[in-house]
Amino acid sequence: MTGIPATLIPTGEDSFRLEAYLGRGGYEAARTVLLTKKPQEVMEEVKKANLRGRGGAGFPAGSKWAFVPQAGDLPKYLCVNADEGEPGTFKDRVIMTRDPHLLLEGIVLASYAVGIHTAFIYIRAEYESIARRLEAAIDEAREKGFLGAGIFGSGFDLEVLVHRGAGSYICGEETALLESIEGKRGWPRLKPPFPASVGLFRRPTVINNVETIANVPLIFRYGAEWFAGRGLPRDGGTRLFGVSGAVQKPGLYELPVGTPLRTIIYDWAGGPAAGQGIKAVVPGGLSAPFLTPGELDIPMDYESLARARSMLGSAGIIVIGDRTPIIDILRIVARFYAHESCGQCTPCRIGTTWISKIADRIGAGGGAPDDLDLIRHLAQGMKGKTLCPMGDAAALPVLSIVEKFGKELGETISRGAERR
Repeated sequence: MTGIPATLIPTGEDSFRLEAYLGRGGYEAARTVLLTKKPQEVMEEVKKANLRGRGGAGFPAGSKWAFVPQAGDLPKYLCVNADEGEPGTFKDRVIMTRDPHLLLEGIVLASYAVGIHTAFIYIRAEYESIARRLEAAIDEAREKGFLGAGIFGSGFDLEVLVHRGAGSYICGEETALLESIEGKRGWPRLKPPFPASVGLFRRPTVINNVETIANVPLIFRYGAEWFAGRGLPRDGGTRLFGVSGAVQKPGLYELPVGTPLRTIIYDWAGGPAAGQGIKAVVPGGLSAPFLTPGELDIPMDYESLARARSMLGSAGIIVIGDRTPIIDILRIVARFYAHESCGQCTPCRIGTTWISKIADRIGAGGGAPDDLDLIRHLAQGMKGKTLCPMGDAAALPVLSIVEKFGKELGETISRGAERR
């Protein structure tokens, strides 16, 4: 990894081991906090740091924790979302592979702030070796007294469990994740009620992404002001930008929030692949609306991308070269969402299936003149009309492709008609 000096992703073959993490000052922040600070002070410090969620929605982490009711003696839970099923996204995988104890220390701090004594790491089925590494790190931490009963002699107890999913994109949605942990089919729940009040096992629950929780120890190691100063006024810290596709140096880059997309692609990822230009860029994982080469000067933060009618999402940047036919991209996007739709909502179940069929027909040379209008109609029928964000995730990239690359798609349809 390159960019500014890494704070989330250390180097070295043994960086994942407890001894290496302790050598980097690991668990000292958690020890100090548990022995000297009250839970409310921890929550306020995270609010002051302006840490926003790194999973997609970008909700302020400290405010999210504050929604969990503190009255009564009901058990509360923390669920760390390590499903990472969004195409183009691989940042959480790298954190868990190279620095699992940073994640565990963040879990300790978050759990202490909210009064949680049981935490789950929900990890996708394909991350089998990473799950084993996490389990080994949990065992290491428990043996040293950093997890379990009476952590650091503070009287605070915490157990952390790794829960392996069965391989489903929809389980990255927070309520489907809860259903999966409970042993049910991974179908999203209707909201409200929200997980903060009725979550795992119908108890108050905090759900945060891996990268979000991994940032928490840094806030208490270096201070909330330091963390807030590394980003923007409403979004502190750095982001892990995963760059893939038609670039010369694909990889993971840790850079300040708000770094321009063009800077990330050209200065860090080396620009487009040799002999190619850029046709399109996905800025935040495959569910984000596509950007054109003329939109690359946009800062990579939530508000700037929202104004450009796209989104930061998981910060997974996919660069599409100008040699790639846009119909191939449309087919890939449509096929993915048709395959991953859970089928609970009719607009999503039917819409994704038919968009995929139409895209395949166009790609095979059998497209009709009104196919693009039909795709628009189907996508609009999903947007904002499903139980969970899957409808938008499937519709928005498709709509952006048809809108911004309609001319090329129309030419593809015309060529197919000429050959018939």
